[in-house]
Amino acid sequence: MTAEKQLKYNEPWILQRADPYVYKHTDGTYYFTASVPEYDRIVLRKSDTLAGLADAEETEIWHKHEEGPMSVHIWAPELHYLDGAWYIYYAGGDKDNIWEIRPYVLQCKDEDPITGTWTELGKIQRADKDEFSFEAFSLDGTVFENKGERYYVWAEKVGVGRQISNLYIAKMETPWKLATVQVMLTTPDYDWERVGYWVNEGPSVIKHGGKIFLTYSASETGKPYCMGMLTADEDSDLLDPKSWTKERYPVLESDEKAGIYGPGHNSFTVDEEGRDICVYHARNEETIVGDPLYNPNRHARLMPVVWDSEGRPTFSFDSGDK
Repeated sequence: MTAEKQLKYNEPWILQRADPYVYKHTDGTYYFTASVPEYDRIVLRKSDTLAGLADAEETEIWHKHEEGPMSVHIWAPELHYLDGAWYIYYAGGDKDNIWEIRPYVLQCKDEDPITGTWTELGKIQRADKDEFSFEAFSLDGTVFENKGERYYVWAEKVGVGRQISNLYIAKMETPWKLATVQVMLTTPDYDWERVGYWVNEGPSVIKHGGKIFLTYSASETGKPYCMGMLTADEDSDLLDPKSWTKERYPVLESDEKAGIYGPGHNSFTVDEEGRDICVYHARNEETIVGDPLYNPNRHARLMPVVWDSEGRPTFSFDSGDK
């Protein structure tokens, strides 16, 4: 049976793994990481096939600190291979102030990121002239490259009261330091981005046909959680907010008929045939008792990305095998 036949789209794929991230290395190996329900560690698993990740052994490669920064709320790790080394970008809080969330980075110079040694590089460093980045609740950093430049996109809260989570972008000087001052890409403008909390977070990038598509997640983490999208031309100035066009409505949201609730915090990969795949989390249940943030049942799922006649990605629970 082929790996394609084994994949079940838009169904729970890896249980209780939120904010799923899949990376396909240059040698064809697939790696998977995600937030675990305990929010206390970073795990990795690998497989020769995308389907094989579901049953692959999971290894803890880093554990939270006992106190101080990175001692609670270890969230949304991403694995990247940059300049000949492995990097994991993740967020963490301080148990004395659990919402003092900041973005951090780990580095591994060994060939195998699972058996290799990981070194803490600390908090992501902002550009020398940047007085603002990472001074408040900051998380969900992702990295992408375009036209020989490397960019970092992340979510950070501003304002008073319950605060507002916006998405920012900057060029990178090194895998652990920004080269330019932050630029805001999007703020929660619409009602579907303001349910429970005013949130734009969880950015992820996919390229196609000379365009850059940046998906993100919005609203609180229960049923209202959904995905929005920005689009830019690859030849445009990506640090100019006017280069990006924002969709008026979500590109993916809860579907009672499909029994899928709160889809979001996605990443992108390709299957063995090179077809684009959206990796996302969602719940089976519509109603959650208590704070949805601490409900463990956000399961990682897979969805084929369908490109429309205009070369734009579309996301549907009806795509692929049910």
